[in-house]
Amino acid sequence: MRPRFTAQEAADVLGATPVFGALDGPSLTDLAAASRQRTYGRGQYLWYQGDPGDHLVVVGEGLAKVVLTSERGEEAVLVTLGPHDTAGELALLDGLPRSASVVAVEPTTVLMLPRAAVQEAMAAHPEVLDAVLRRLGQLVRRLTEQTGDLVFLDLTGRVAEVLLQLAQRHAQDDAHTVLDVGLSQSDIAAMVGATRPAVNRVLQLFAARGLISVHGRVIVLRDPAALRRRAGR
Repeated sequence: MRPRFTAQEAADVLGATPVFGALDGPSLTDLAAASRQRTYGRGQYLWYQGDPGDHLVVVGEGLAKVVLTSERGEEAVLVTLGPHDTAGELALLDGLPRSASVVAVEPTTVLMLPRAAVQEAMAAHPEVLDAVLRRLGQLVRRLTEQTGDLVFLDLTGRVAEVLLQLAQRHAQDDAHTVLDVGLSQSDIAAMVGATRPAVNRVLQLFAARGLISVHGRVIVLRDPAALRRRAGR
């Protein structure tokens, strides 16, 4: 199958990431040459929780979600990944199996970088190592904040907070903050630790109060200030 990205486009994707953005052109070209491209359909797993952590993934286009699964099959969505986001840094550093699964939310093309190539880049370019450590620090902070939300916010507050976080990462329209990220209400429920019917009731409440409007999987945040107040910001 023909690669989705040319060699230069793959290098440009890497250069747009927080991890590799400080590298010069030749270094990005070398790194892109070491990568493999793969496209996943909606619902396909990039990897499963417990798989070997032998490569880093960079999202070129599309959307994926990081999912934690319990022994009973319950899922919690930890974060969504859009273009130029990376996943898999933790396993690259500690060599342990994947701590969570990654699933494509829509057709998603990624660059897969072998563990050895990333480690060589970190050794040759201290700025790459610094960027990876910053990403891990952000991960810890985000998980800490999510834990706090689950403990201290009620369900409406948690839903408001998730909508605001998604808007910060993926909004496509500054006028009304349009969220068109392909997430279902079940996905949102998995992000806030609730059932889909309960999240549906909260979304309907927000819509009735003019805070949002819902069109299928597209959510428009019409009153972000009110949502921030509801999330306790």
